[in-house]
Amino acid sequence: MPTTSTPARFLCIGTHHKSGTIWMRKVFRAIKEDQNIPFMQCYRAKRLADAAETGPQIIVNRSSTFPKQLMEMEHARFIHIIRDPRDVLLSGMRYHRVAPLGNEKFLRKARDEWDGMTYQDYINALPNDLDRLMFEMDNKHDHTVQEMLKWPYGHASAADLKYEDLIADTDCTLFRKTLTDFNIEGLDIDRAVQTYWDLSLFGGLAKADDRSDRQNLHVSSGSAAQWVSKLPREIAEPYAEKYSDALKTLGYADDASWVQQCKSAKDLAA
Repeated sequence: MPTTSTPARFLCIGTHHKSGTIWMRKVFRAIKEDQNIPFMQCYRAKRLADAAETGPQIIVNRSSTFPKQLMEMEHARFIHIIRDPRDVLLSGMRYHRVAPLGNEKFLRKARDEWDGMTYQDYINALPNDLDRLMFEMDNKHDHTVQEMLKWPYGHASAADLKYEDLIADTDCTLFRKTLTDFNIEGLDIDRAVQTYWDLSLFGGLAKADDRSDRQNLHVSSGSAAQWVSKLPREIAEPYAEKYSDALKTLGYADDASWVQQCKSAKDLAA
């Protein structure tokens, strides 16, 4: 955490596609409502003119591409969340086949290279999941992995968290420690932690009946390390060739030996 004596006022939350974005957005919008804290998205520096001049301010960015000016502010703190890219691949492929087009602009844009089809139409037109996973890997997934790699890890004002640790944070220890370390001026940490618990699958949303339809759509692909039992060997091998360095940099695999844990598509279907 930063050693500056400047009081922290901005609480910034950066996520990546299929890495807890919907969950965190709901949590921090609820914190905003409960504590009457200004809330905004920020992708460009000019947006900072609308930020609160005193007290707390919640700022979100679902691709963790905060403007440089914000990253350099002494009173800004950042929660940055990544997820095992192998699980992002599986989750993304499934989600992009059925996701509401109003939520994801890239899914509904017709592309010449796909014979005028949209991303969603094209991935659904492919004959099997092996082809769909390869398509996903070469397109949206690659963009997401590159975003994860571009983040300035070790930034003095940021807490780099893993989605897998957060969904296992059933007593909210990690979440509470992060907010306590940040010491955001005007933020009631106890109430924020309660909100986090209320909107987590291990807490207030443990029962499916307590979730919205959109939350259930995301929950079906939200478990940790699903690649072990769901990623076909036929995909794992080219994935390791392309992303071994990324997995090592992000702290998920030291080498390509993990591929041996993956079964063939035939065995997975048995």
